[in-house]
Amino acid sequence: MRILIAIPSQDRATGNWVTGRRFQRGLEGHGHVVALCDCPLDPSVLEVTVAAFVPDLVVLLHAYRTGRPWLEVSRRHPQPCMVVLTGTDVHHGMADPDQGPLIEQVLRQAGAVVSQNPLTSETLRRERPDLAPRLHYLPPGIELGADPYALRQLHAIPADRFLFLCPASVRPVKGVLELIHRFDSLARRRNDFHLACCGPILDDDYGRGFLAAVAERPWACYLGVVPAEAMPAAMRQAEVIVNNSVSEGLPNALLEAVVLGRAVLARDIPGNAAIIKSGINGLLYSAAGEFEHAAGRLLDDPELLASLSIPSPHSYAPQNEALELDRLCRLFKPF
Repeated sequence: MRILIAIPSQDRATGNWVTGRRFQRGLEGHGHVVALCDCPLDPSVLEVTVAAFVPDLVVLLHAYRTGRPWLEVSRRHPQPCMVVLTGTDVHHGMADPDQGPLIEQVLRQAGAVVSQNPLTSETLRRERPDLAPRLHYLPPGIELGADPYALRQLHAIPADRFLFLCPASVRPVKGVLELIHRFDSLARRRNDFHLACCGPILDDDYGRGFLAAVAERPWACYLGVVPAEAMPAAMRQAEVIVNNSVSEGLPNALLEAVVLGRAVLARDIPGNAAIIKSGINGLLYSAAGEFEHAAGRLLDDPELLASLSIPSPHSYAPQNEALELDRLCRLFKPF
């Protein structure tokens, strides 16, 4: 089959692009011809790509960001499509008065609606029985990059300093500025840790506030963009991986952390809770006080940290994801 994967137009270090490229490799391994489209909201780019590639199936990563241009393009190129929902779609877009009606049009048109979060899949199946016949759970996979990244050396972080690492793009939904403020109360009573953040700045105003906050705190730093291939090397140098997102689909960074055996400290939201089992491979928090308490436990209890840092190399095997994705795509195979 000829399969076109439409990915929202954004920095190539974002989770959507990491996922899209992994989908591409997995499907190519099953004999498909796969192209990726960097898809802005303007439908012209997607239309040119569809006309030139002539896919048997269009896979939309993000029901709103790629679905909006697809609705326009599909009027002239009515190929079948499959939608892979993101956390933003489910936790914001569907209820948004502007995005919601458009997402509903995309979902009605899609031959299959896919989620990689088992909790989200269960919720949608229960709350949206109209979607149930076309709703599929795709088990997530992770491929670990092998490039080196001397995080501590490059950013002058002592080898014995406890390091929290937050890999996330800099925009409001990821809560990285709020994360710095969460650490403030901890920093007022101790100075034995460092917080490093990495990821592309996708919101200029929010990014300026974030960079100003980092500059004012000697215990925090911004690494810039760490390439996906080097992210495992960066994670291995941190004691704890942090996620303070307001919403997530299923964050690649936390999947990588679990496979690598890095303890996780994460906000208790469905996207994180589907990966992190509190007390097993990390700690979840809701309120600010819970965050400070959990961070303090990780700093003060080496045995707890060790128990949460056991590698799980066979979790989230990419071949399982590719096998199921291949099966879903073949539902659309032309005869």
